[in-house]
Parts: sequence; C-alpha cells; structure tokens
Amino acid sequence: MSAWIRILSDDEAGDRLKELLDNARSPHGTVDTVMRVHSLRPETMHGHVTLYRSVLHGQDNVLAFWFLEVIASYTSILNDCTYSLTHHFMNVRNLLKDQPRSDRIFTALKAARPEDEFEGKELALLRYAGKLTTSVGRMVKSDFEALKIAGASDGEILEVNQVCAYFNYSNRLLNGLGCTTDGDTIGFYKE
Repeated sequence: MSAWIRILSDDEAGDRLKELLDNARSPHGTVDTVMRVHSLRPETMHGHVTLYRSVLHGQDNVLAFWFLEVIASYTSILNDCTYSLTHHFMNVRNLLKDQPRSDRIFTALKAARPEDEFEGKELALLRYAGKLTTSVGRMVKSDFEALKIAGASDGEILEVNQVCAYFNYSNRLLNGLGCTTDGDTIGFYKE
C-alpha cells in the first residue's frame, strides 16, 4: 500500500481502527489502500465503507452490477483516477465474463465515446454520468428528462447518480493523497 499520507500499520492500530479494518475487508480478506488511507481518522473509513457498499453493492439496486462498475470506470477515466479505474474495470471484466466486449467497452470509455459500445438507456445513463462528472454546474432538468425518455426509472437514475457521486468523492480522495494500488488485491469480486 502506498500513499503520500502516513498510513498506520495493523500493529499501530488501536481497537477501533482494528474493528473498522476488519469491517472494510473485501471478499479476498484484504483491506485496500482506498480504505487504509483513512487510518489516521478511522471514522471517515467507517463512513466510506458504508457509502461504498450501499451505492455499489446495495441489494435494492436494479441495474446490473457490471453496468454500475462501467459507470464507476467511466467516472474514474474522466477524473484521470488510475487507482479506481484499475480496480473497477477489473470488476467489469470479472462480472461481464466477455473479454472481447470488455475490451471494446474499455476502448470506447477511454475515447470518451460511450456511443461506440452502448445505446438506449445505458448510453443515456453514461452521458448523464459524464456530464455530472465534468460539468456538474451545468446540469439542467432536461438532462433528467432525457433519461426518462430513454426509459430509465427514477430509481435507476438515482443508482447512477450515487455511483457517479461516490466515485467523484473517491477519485479525489485517491488522487489527492497519492494513493497507488501497490499491495492491493485488484478487483472486489473473487474469480
């Protein structure tokens, strides 16, 4: 694990930090830098884990998890956050289980041309996430109305809004503290 900020080791952790590190473990049993970087202020780790799990792994979500990971990846590309892109595009690959399509999606997102691989509701949701990331102050009601016309429900719009908002937060945390994936287990899902 690597960051510009000091990260407490497990040996230096007090009881509360140890409890929160245990709660932050991925299905691999590891705690990645994105969570460990909170070690000097453990309660922010608690809030981060809670938000992450509710937004990206919520049982109420109706959009496919692989597509939510695409939203996460696109947001991270637009923010130039290599850390999140590395982790979350691996999740796309693991969930989609279609290497050629994953490659095409990655190419389209990196080129900021989601229309090369998506259409309809998915394309509209990706465009919404793009504008929400790069031009948040220019959001207007017609952006929302375009999603409805494309067939997105209010709940689906909220899911994409929350994934995009979370990754804008997380990308700034990671880039702002110089976090790297060194020592991380890449991807959330076990193969």
